[in-house]
Amino acid sequence: MTIQPDAAAGIRHVFVRGLTVQARLGVHAHEKAQPQRVILGVDLAVRDPYAPAAEGPDELSRVVDYGAVAETARRIACAGHVRLAETLAERIALAMLDDDRVVRVRVSVEKPDVLRDVTSVGVVVERTRF
Repeated sequence: MTIQPDAAAGIRHVFVRGLTVQARLGVHAHEKAQPQRVILGVDLAVRDPYAPAAEGPDELSRVVDYGAVAETARRIACAGHVRLAETLAERIALAMLDDDRVVRVRVSVEKPDVLRDVTSVGVVVERTRF
């Protein structure tokens, strides 16, 4: 399921796409020893208390800051070796749910330089606040 804004439900969509980092990710010896290019995507369903009929104050403090989202994802991805792309995606997703305004998160982790004859390999995970 794709995260979509939904005014009636009071949900906005916040995203970071194409965040490229150098991370140690994978099960092979060379992946443990040397960072590789990893592309991250984060999609958030965020509570919008002003939807559907109001505008809300023009203040950064009232929204989920996509700069902070990118920095958190970058920090987690670069913190040390992770064997599985699934584990990395789950760690990032759970960190996003630390913000009470986030009700659902999808995280993609792509490794574009792994297989010669494909553009990218990877995984997408979704986590939801209960």
